[in-house]
Amino acid sequence: MAFLIKSMVGNPLKGMGLGGGEEKAEEETPKDPAAAAGMTREEYEEYQKQLVEEKMERDADFLHKKAERATLRVCLREKYRLPKSEQDENMIQMAGDDVDVPEELLKMVDEDATEEEEKDSILGQMQNLQNMDMDQIKEKASATLTEMKSKAEEKCSVM
Repeated sequence: MAFLIKSMVGNPLKGMGLGGGEEKAEEETPKDPAAAAGMTREEYEEYQKQLVEEKMERDADFLHKKAERATLRVCLREKYRLPKSEQDENMIQMAGDDVDVPEELLKMVDEDATEEEEKDSILGQMQNLQNMDMDQIKEKASATLTEMKSKAEEKCSVM
């Protein structure tokens, strides 16, 4: 209750110079930022230069990483014959054309490519045949053979 009364009566009286004397003592902030940081002017300028250089270096590294990712996306789009992206191509151009995909990512893409090649090869198809039911394949083959024999007997008078 006292807080409510003080806030209602105290705030309007501050403007008139009455009441609230203990809150009036404010510390003056120095106008020079170097003095505020506790450094000399030269030290402060050197510190600011270091901050700017570090920020530029971080930005360059970030841009390079983004360009690497864009390069990987372009490789994947070419591999799977997907439409090209203007955004990725612009990112690569901004970073320069010397951007390479990281080795770990290239290994992953190459492993995927070799797996797909194995599936498309004859050996890959043979492995798929191993997974199929051989009895079912034999039954289909024998049914097809007997059907062909019966049709041949119908058409050929020698057999």
